[in-house]
Amino acid sequence: MRDDECIQFLQWALPQLRLRWPGFRKVRGQVCKRISRRMADLRVDEISAYRDYLGEHEDEWNVLDRLCQVTISRFYRDHQMYRFLAGEVLPELARQVRRQGGDELRIWSAGCGSGEEPFTISLIWRMQMQADFPDLSLYLLATDSNPAMQRRVADARYAYSSVKELPAGWRDTAFTRDEKHYCLKPEFRRAVRFRQQDVRQTVPAESFDLVLCRNLVFTYFDEDLQRSALERISAVIKPGGALVIGVHEDLPEDVGGFGEWSARLRIYRKAD
Repeated sequence: MRDDECIQFLQWALPQLRLRWPGFRKVRGQVCKRISRRMADLRVDEISAYRDYLGEHEDEWNVLDRLCQVTISRFYRDHQMYRFLAGEVLPELARQVRRQGGDELRIWSAGCGSGEEPFTISLIWRMQMQADFPDLSLYLLATDSNPAMQRRVADARYAYSSVKELPAGWRDTAFTRDEKHYCLKPEFRRAVRFRQQDVRQTVPAESFDLVLCRNLVFTYFDEDLQRSALERISAVIKPGGALVIGVHEDLPEDVGGFGEWSARLRIYRKAD
């Protein structure tokens, strides 16, 4: 399938999945390869024939939706954001938990992929913060709509390309190595709980001090879906809690209830 054919197909199909083409422009190669493999499995030679197949088989739209789920992640991705979290946001949220008489800092990583984001938070907590907050425990909920991610999170085995941006010394402290992978030690995994969940449809029935929803809702979803997802996400953030989105993302216009904690890093604080 030629690139121009795939672009034309995605521009037709994505709106029907409530997704937006601009979010896929730079990552379309990954999606187009998946669609090509799916067409080969179906023995469909032309993209026009695959469009016809979608029209004749309604369940195929669910398959296409999974093919369009882009997972690009690594530990400590957007390191300036993580440094700001470690230096300002997480300590302030931990102090807030203390002031309110709590004993647990609660964090939700939405669209966690293979677990690099929640495990990075776990590393930050154990490496930099736990000694200052010995009275608090960390609870990290990691959710993703793809059931295959549960196995990856459970295995916690990563190629060097996924861990290369970690601060010096963290790899040696937190990981063991086999021939091809870095394996996260159990003590850095205990705080993380994985749950299969699609933020387009539902959110956890819990409340959180911090929600990370990066490079998902506000990149790939259409505007109406962004707003409805944000409304659900906002409902589970505690007053005074924080929301982090991707550094190249923007919240929908005229969204109330959040103030800027760091406009540059796209970190917001819910009104207290």
